Amino acid sequence: MNYWLFKTEPDAFSVDDLANRPGQTEHWDGIRNYQARNFLRDKVQVGDAVFIYHSSCKEVGIAGLAEVVKAGYPDHSQFDPESKYYDPKSSVDAPRWYMVDVKLTRKFKQVLTLKTIKQMQQITDIGLVKKGHRLSIMPVEEQEFLYLLEQCDGL
Repeated sequence: MNYWLFKTEPDAFSVDDLANRPGQTEHWDGIRNYQARNFLRDKVQVGDAVFIYHSSCKEVGIAGLAEVVKAGYPDHSQFDPESKYYDPKSSVDAPRWYMVDVKLTRKFKQVLTLKTIKQMQQITDIGLVKKGHRLSIMPVEEQEFLYLLEQCDGL
């Protein structure tokens, strides 16, 4: 099992939106960074745990927990000329962009804020606390994931 943090802007798609989807499940589309794409295509697997992280909002931080229920497959939005994620260089035979499906495990009572995370001495490896790390999909070391999960559950 691997551990991940997926960033989302809650005005576009939030943990509440995921909670309101049929089966509390949705595809995670629109990733247009090659390193993040490679994680989705090659590393994220069914059963992996995912923090849902709200960014670009008033209360930035970890808002929920999800599980990957479908491993990487071509992101359909890359083929749709009407989509803001359309990529004319991509084709069905040679897709460039991938997505996974996630199912909400739980929404936390409160957001564990980035400010709080940055103050935790136990958290040093996750990209959130490192300068220049702005990926929307990032791996989380098991010990840090479990510590952060404990903090989220304690809020």
